Formats: sequence, C-alpha cells, structure tokens
Amino acid sequence: MSADGTVGEGCQHSAGCTLRLRLSRDHNEPEFIALLFFLFQITAKAAVIFVTLQYNVTIPATEEQSAETISLYHYGIKDLATIFFYMLVAIIIHAIIQEYILDKINRKMHFSKTKHSKFNESGQLSAFYLFSCVWGTSILVSENYISDPTSLWRDYPHTLIPFQMKFFYILQLAYWFHAFPELYFQKTKKEDIFRQIVYIGLYLFHIAGAYLLNLTHLGLVLLVLHYFVEFLFHISRLFYFSDERYQKGFSLWAVLFVLGRLLTLILSVLTFGFGLARAEDQQLNFSTGNFNILAVRISVLASICMAQAFMMWKFINFQLRRWREHSSSQPQSVKKKFVSAKGKSSRKERENGINGTVTSNGADSPRSRKDKSS
Repeated sequence: MSADGTVGEGCQHSAGCTLRLRLSRDHNEPEFIALLFFLFQITAKAAVIFVTLQYNVTIPATEEQSAETISLYHYGIKDLATIFFYMLVAIIIHAIIQEYILDKINRKMHFSKTKHSKFNESGQLSAFYLFSCVWGTSILVSENYISDPTSLWRDYPHTLIPFQMKFFYILQLAYWFHAFPELYFQKTKKEDIFRQIVYIGLYLFHIAGAYLLNLTHLGLVLLVLHYFVEFLFHISRLFYFSDERYQKGFSLWAVLFVLGRLLTLILSVLTFGFGLARAEDQQLNFSTGNFNILAVRISVLASICMAQAFMMWKFINFQLRRWREHSSSQPQSVKKKFVSAKGKSSRKERENGINGTVTSNGADSPRSRKDKSS
C-alpha cells in the first residue's frame, strides 16, 4: 500500500511542528498527569479504563488443561477509551522519534524538501513496522499459529484472546488513529489529504474488522505478512536516500510484494472458503460473537480481494513510473556523453589531426615545412 502512500510534507517552523516539539520535550507530562489520576480514589477508576485492558475473563485451572488460571479478554465499548489513551502515547513517541533521530539525520544529509518529507515518512513507518513484525511474530510462535494453520478457523468464534493479542490490536488501532492528527502536525497539502485518509482508512477498516468479527487469528497472520513487506520497502527507501545507487532492496521488495499478495489471497480463501464454510455452527449470533454466515464470509473475502487488487494496481503504477523515469534518463545521459565526446574529438582534430589521433607527421606537416622554407 505504501508504494505511493505518503504521510505528508515537512513542516519546519510551523505551528504543528512547534506543538510536536513541545510534546517531545515534555513527553513525561502525560505520564505524570496519569499518575495524579491514580492517586485519588475518585479518578482512579476512570484512569484504569484508559490505561489498562478491559473485559478480562479468568478461566480456572483444571487438571486436564492447565495447572494455572488463565486470563483471557474480549472486546467492548470501553476499549475506545484505551485506544484513545494509547493514541496520545503514539503521538508523543512519534514526536520523540522525529526530533531526536530523524531531524538529526536530516540536518546531516541536507535533503531537499521532497526527500525530507519522504525520509521522515519511511523513518516513522519502518520503526512501526519493525516493532509490529517482531511482536506479532512472537505471538504467532507462542500461540502455535504458524505450526498449525487450521487454528486460523478452528474453534471459531475466537471471542476470548490472550493479553498480548488484545494489546496488539489496541496498539494497532491507536497507531493508525494517531495518523489523523499527524496530518495536521505535518501540515499536509490539501491535495494530499484525501489520499492519506484513504490510506489510513484502509488500515483501520481491516484491523477493526478483524477485531470486531472475532477473526483475530487470521488478522494477525495477514498483518505480520503485510508489515514485513512494507518494512522492506521503507528501509530500502532509507538506504536509497543515503545512496541513490542502491536498488537491490527495491528489487527484493518487488518480488516479496507479489508473493505477499498471493499468500494473503491463499490464506483468506482457505479460511473463508474451506475452513469456516465447513463449520457446524453457521448462524449469526451477536451474543456469542458468531458471524460465520455466507453473507459475512463473502463480504470479508471480497474486501480482502479488493484491497489486494488496489495494492497491486498501485504497485504496477509505481513500477511503470520508475521504469519510465529510468528509460527517460538513460538516453539523456547517453546523449550528454556523445556530445561531450564529440566536443573533445573536435578540439583534438584541430590540434593533432583527424579524429583526434596524433599522426607521425603531426608536428612536421608539409605546410609547416613550407612556411619554414619561405
């Protein structure tokens, strides 16, 4: 998705950046304010809703399953307060990374305005994608989702999820919600705002859909797969800005991008077309969180397919534009070399003879002998 997606232009000496710099310098203030809320009994209950995860269910230990009690979670309306709090945390972390890491690199590299904006975008997103990939992979390994692909649809609906799984989804939603105020902080151009809203909205729509429809297992696998490919793109672009001769990362990203789209479609078809389609309980039930009906399966699968088609369309346009730029710049460079070579040869012709070669009698030509004799 981010082959063309940009987060916006740089905003030096703007009111938005001033606010972000102030947030980054005073990033301990929100934690101090939250601590004050915990000190008073009246506000402690409200503060807990914002900071900690809600709707936990304790499953007692049994001799057959486990020797310890297990705490699982489901979702509810109070999750909006938690998402809002961590959205503010994401804004602060965004400002800290921008000021203490990216701005220092920008001052050393002396990028142009366009490269400055794209470098900031890739720096922020590569950090987020790397963090999400590592965390998501650890959840997949600990929950044995990779070793057992049938866990993507087995025992659906997945209404009860472990702590790490719920916290992962909360932070994902919080991060992409924080991208909306960042449009203001970065002073995004008016003509780019709509594209950015679509870019952010696609993430929120699919992540929230997987969370609300209890498709967290499949959503986690697809997110980790997608984030890994996007991380490779943005890290390659960072290396490209430091050295424009670097192109190998983009070639590897292009191959993995296509493979990632195919693998996403395969897993989606297996889950909705075979796994959930053969489940015994296929009745809509809001109380149990079961959305396994034909209309929902077709709608979700169509949404995933349309998203993959949209990304492939953007990818193809991106590759065609790069090919046109490369092909247009190549004849110009060849032409410049030809003109320069022609200019050099003409000067040598005047000095040394034909085609710039030094002849054996170049220094003692018949005309020179004639002039000397006269």
